[in-house]
Amino acid sequence: MQIADLGEVQLHYRIDGDPDGAPVVFANSLGTDLRVWDAVLPLLPEGPKYIRYDKRGHGLSSAPAAPYSMGALVRDAEMLLDHLNVRDCVFVGLSIGGMIAQGLAVKRMDQVRALVLSNTAAKIGTAEMWQERVDTVERHGIERLADAVMERWFSADFRTRPELALWRNMLVRQPVAGYAGCCAAIAGTDFYTPTSGLRLPLLGIAGDRDGATPPDLVRETVDLVPGSRFELIRQAGHLPCVEQPRAYADVLSAFLRDIGHASGGA
Repeated sequence: MQIADLGEVQLHYRIDGDPDGAPVVFANSLGTDLRVWDAVLPLLPEGPKYIRYDKRGHGLSSAPAAPYSMGALVRDAEMLLDHLNVRDCVFVGLSIGGMIAQGLAVKRMDQVRALVLSNTAAKIGTAEMWQERVDTVERHGIERLADAVMERWFSADFRTRPELALWRNMLVRQPVAGYAGCCAAIAGTDFYTPTSGLRLPLLGIAGDRDGATPPDLVRETVDLVPGSRFELIRQAGHLPCVEQPRAYADVLSAFLRDIGHASGGA
C-alpha cells in the first residue's frame, strides 16, 4: 500500500503493470474504493502502467471534513499525478470519477491525453436530490441508502448473487464525511460547457441497466466531444467493471490500442 501526502489530504494509491509503461489512471465511483477495478486489471494489455487511487473520503485515503467541491477533487487528482510525475495519461473515470476526469482534462492538458468516461455525465442529478442524500446519510448513516444504491449499481440478476454483500459492505463502510462530501461535489458540478471544448480521444462507456447514469445521459456527454466513441455494456448496471469485467476490459483494451497507448494482448 502506498500513500501520497498532499498536505490537505493523504491519498492511497496503487500501481500495477510496467512501472515504465504509458500511464493509465483510474478514478472510482461514489461509495467505492480502488478495488472496484480488481477484476478488470488482469484482463488489460501488458505494457502500460496502471494507477488506481482512493479519492478523498473513500477507501484508505483521508477524509477531510465535508462538504467537498469538485475543484478540490480535481486538484487532488492533479497533485497526485504531479507527485507521481505522470504526463500524457489515459484517465479512466467511473461516475464521479468521470466528472473528475473531465475537470482534470480541461485544467491539465499536459497530464491527460485521452479520456474514458464510464457511467458518468457532465451533470448528474439535481442539487436538491444530492442535498437530500447528504441529509439522510448525516442523520441516519449510509446503511439507510444501501438497498436503493444496490438497485442503481447492479442488474437484477447480479443482485441475486452472494457477492452482492461484498459491494454493499464496501458502500456502508465508507466514511460518512467522505460520502456526503462527494455528494456535495456532484451537486455543484455542471461541466457541459468546459467538456464541450475538449479535443482529445474519448471513449464513453455505459451499462444498459444503469439506474444512476442511464445510457442516454452518458451518450449526451460523450457526444459533446467531436470524434468520440460510445460503447454499451449489456447486462450491466452502474458498475460494469464489476458486473461484466471481460466485456469492459475488451472495450477499454481496444481503445488503448487504437490510440497507441498499448499493444499486444492481455
